[in-house]
Amino acid sequence: MVLNIHGVGMKIGEQFQEKVKSKMNKFHRFFGDEAVANIRFQHEHDEIRTEVTIKVRSHYYRAEATAPEGIMALERAIDILEGQIRKHKTRMKKQSRKFSYMKEYLADLESRVEPEEVEEMPIIVRRKSFEITPMDANEAVLQMELLNHSFHIFINPDTGKVNLVYKRLDGNYGLIEPEY
Repeated sequence: MVLNIHGVGMKIGEQFQEKVKSKMNKFHRFFGDEAVANIRFQHEHDEIRTEVTIKVRSHYYRAEATAPEGIMALERAIDILEGQIRKHKTRMKKQSRKFSYMKEYLADLESRVEPEEVEEMPIIVRRKSFEITPMDANEAVLQMELLNHSFHIFINPDTGKVNLVYKRLDGNYGLIEPEY
């Protein structure tokens, strides 16, 4: 697993990097060299926010946590990642071809965890079809607000690509510009 460890507004020492590597080793054991993990540490008030993003093939796993110390925040983020994977393991098993690299990890996860409730699979209950129109990001935000939605898909006239604007939890907006 390739680990990219960096701090925003803080220096990450070699000893700290070794601790991070040892904590992330459990994922390396299962995902091998095809996985790339980005671990980002950032001061946030009196705490440290840690964001962990793991990319394996075309799948992303992401968690963030805050704690007074960086290693504690990392441990919490790892626990969140494992919880997310545990929560969705049934779905991953059903799509075994896409998640074949997870087979060993899921087996190990099941051996360490006591039996849990059977997860009910969410189903798609509604399908919508609509025309994607060219507009700039500000117009898309306005359109999203007028429709009272939390996101809006549009074509960026500058790039000719599909973009998405969304409302963030902090009340601001985000723009997603996928690469394809």
